[in-house]
Amino acid sequence: MIRVRRIGVTAVALLAMAGAAPASAQAARAAQDRLPSAARQSAAAGDSGTGLPPGWRVTGSGDARQLEWHTGTPVPMGDARVEFYAGDRLLGRPRPGGDGRTFRLDLGAARTKGLKKLTDLQVRASGRRLDAEDTSGAAQAPGRRGALAAVRPPAPLPAGKVDPGKPGTYRTTTGEYRLGSVRLPGFPAPVEMQAVVVTPQGATGRRPLALFLHGRHAPCYTPHSDEVSGDWPCPAGSLPIPSHRGYLQDQKLLASQGYVTVSIAANGINGQDWQAEDGGAQARSSLVRQHLARWADWAAHPATAPAAVRRGPVADLSRVLLVGHSRGGEGVNRAAMDSLYPPAADQDGYHGKTRWHISGTVLIGPTVFGQNPVADVPSATLLPGCDGDVSDLQGEVYVDGTRGVSRGTALHSAVYVVGADHNFFNTEWTPGKAVAPADDDFYEDPDQRDPVCSPGTATRLTADQQHRAGATYIAAAARLFVAGDDRVRPLLDGSGVRAPSADPARVLTHAVGAGRTGGLLPDGPLTVTGGGARLCSAVDPDASVACLDEDTPGRSPHFAQWDTDREAGRRAVALRWSAAGSAVRIRPGSPVSLKGAEQLALRVFVPPNTTGTRLDVAVTDAAGHRAALGTVRADGLPGTERTASYWAREVRVPLAAATRAGLDLRRIASLELTPRTRSGQAWLMDAWGWRPGTPAV
Repeated sequence: MIRVRRIGVTAVALLAMAGAAPASAQAARAAQDRLPSAARQSAAAGDSGTGLPPGWRVTGSGDARQLEWHTGTPVPMGDARVEFYAGDRLLGRPRPGGDGRTFRLDLGAARTKGLKKLTDLQVRASGRRLDAEDTSGAAQAPGRRGALAAVRPPAPLPAGKVDPGKPGTYRTTTGEYRLGSVRLPGFPAPVEMQAVVVTPQGATGRRPLALFLHGRHAPCYTPHSDEVSGDWPCPAGSLPIPSHRGYLQDQKLLASQGYVTVSIAANGINGQDWQAEDGGAQARSSLVRQHLARWADWAAHPATAPAAVRRGPVADLSRVLLVGHSRGGEGVNRAAMDSLYPPAADQDGYHGKTRWHISGTVLIGPTVFGQNPVADVPSATLLPGCDGDVSDLQGEVYVDGTRGVSRGTALHSAVYVVGADHNFFNTEWTPGKAVAPADDDFYEDPDQRDPVCSPGTATRLTADQQHRAGATYIAAAARLFVAGDDRVRPLLDGSGVRAPSADPARVLTHAVGAGRTGGLLPDGPLTVTGGGARLCSAVDPDASVACLDEDTPGRSPHFAQWDTDREAGRRAVALRWSAAGSAVRIRPGSPVSLKGAEQLALRVFVPPNTTGTRLDVAVTDAAGHRAALGTVRADGLPGTERTASYWAREVRVPLAAATRAGLDLRRIASLELTPRTRSGQAWLMDAWGWRPGTPAV
C-alpha cells in the first residue's frame, strides 16, 4: 500500500461516532507519525475570524457548515482513516479530497452538541496526530533507556518432509476477465468486476479454486508521474492501479500445482470505503461472493465462461481457498463468515445462494477491525515482522480470538515472517516492480537506521525473498486446507520445521485448534502463585495490571489495542524472576483433560533479542500426583522499539512422564513452570494437549 505512515494499535476509525476515549501513550507510540514534518504543518493560515489553528477553517453556514483541514503535503492513502477531534472528543470522519491534502467534515448539530467552540482541534489516524509533531516518545534514540539492541536472524529450522514452494508439473496460462460493474450498499459509484486468472494447462477434472483479494491502496495513478488519487472512478488522465495483478507469482505457483486461481480488483471499494463503519469489510465480502457466484455459474455451464476461464479446467467450488492481503485479509475472512452465516440483506451486496465451500483462508498482514475471526474455517495468518502499515500485527487476533469458540477442530496458524514488510507481498505495491508509484512501507530514516528492518540489515528481506516466502506459505495452506496433505501441517502448526523454498527467510509458526485439547487459558478462571508471576491484562493503563508497560520498547501482537483503555477477558501469565528455581503454579478454575494428547504445547514469548531462557515444565493431577515433563527453551525474535516482536513461540514437552507416573490425564489440576536461567521475563499465552494430525472440520 502506498503510504509513508503506519497504522496504530487502535481501530478508532471503525467505531461508532460517539465520544471516544483518548488513545493511550502506548497506542500513540505504536502509531508513530511517519509523515514528513511538512505534512504536519498546515499550508494555510488559520481562520482569522474564528481563531482556529493554522490549516483549519469553517466554510458554509447553517446545515451546510463544514470543518475543513488542509495540509501542504498529501496524507497517503492507507488502512487507518483520518478523524477530527476537539480535544479528546471525536467529531467525526472527514471526507478526503482526491489529492489527499484537504479533508472536510459536515458540522451537524449532533457533532457539536455541548461544544461552546471548536478548540484544541486535532487530526488523528489510528491514535496519532497528523497535524502536529509527535511527542509520544515513539522515535526513541538507540541509546535511550530501555531501547532494544538487535541480534542476528534466528537459526534456520530443520527442513520439513515436503516443500510446497516447489513448482508443480503443470504449465500455466494467464488471462483476464471484465464483467459488468456491481452496486454495493453504501457506495455511490459502481464497483468493478475485473480479475486476472491463472490456470494449469492440461489438468483434467474439476480443480480447486484459489481467490485472491488485494488490500487498501490508492485506486488510481497518473502515468509518468508520482501522482496517485483516492477518487473513484479514476479522474480524467489517470488509470486504475492494477493491484489485483500483484499476486501473479503466487497464482502461477498454485496453478503449476493444479489449482485454478483468480485475483480480483477492488479499486472501487478502496476509493469509497472511507466512510464505511467497518472499513469496507462487508463490501469486500460482497465482492468476493459476487465473483464466486459467477464461478459457480461457469462451473455449471462452462461454455458461458469468459475466454480466460475457459482456457483452464472447470473449477471445483466445493474446494475454495480465499487469500486476502491487509484489508483484503479482513474482507476474505468476512466472506468466509458470510458464506456460513448470511448477513442482513440490506447490508449485503450479494443476495444469491452460497454455492461454494470455503476450505480455508490465508490472511496476509490483515486488519481485524471487526474482531470476528471465523472459528470453524481453517486459517493461516502471515505476520510481517517489519510491517510499517499494520504495524501492531493485529492479525494475531485471527488466531488468539478463536480459542474457546465453537468446536476447536479448525487449525488457526500464525506465520511470523522475520524481516518482511507489508507491501512487498504484492508486486504492484513494490518499488521497481509496480507500474504505479510504490514504496517500502517500513519508513527508512537515513539519520537513524533500524537495526532489524532497514534495508541491508541481516534480518531484512529483499522484495524477491519476501514474495517467494509468501508464495511458499500460501501454497502450504492450500496443500493442507484444500488438498488435505497432513505432511504439510508441521510447517504451519508450530512444529518447528521450515520450507526450504522460502529460504533465506526465517519463518516461525504457532497455532491453536486442530484438535488441541485441554486448553489452559489465562482468559478464563485461573490463579497464579509463586515466583513473582501474575495474571496480567492485555490492555490496561495501569502498569501493575498490564502485561506490557507502556514504556516498554516494542509491542506485542497478542496485546494489540483497540479503542478502549481496558479490555476485559484478554489476559496472559507474566513471569519475572531474578534467580533460578522459583516455581510458578498456574491453576485453572477446574481440571482440564489432556487425554489422548502426546505432548503439552505452550505458547511462550520472551523479550526480543534474548536467547536461552529455560523453563522446567511439570503438571499435577486432581489427586495431587505430580510429574516433571522436561525443559523448554524460549528465544526472543529480532526486534526494535518499532516492531511488534513480543510474539509467542510454540514449545512442546512429551507427556510420557505423566503417563509413567500414573497421572490421571483427564483431570490435570495445575501447570508448573520453573525458570532455570538466572534472571529474565516470560509470558505464557496458553497451554494445550497436542497430538499430530489434522481433524476434519
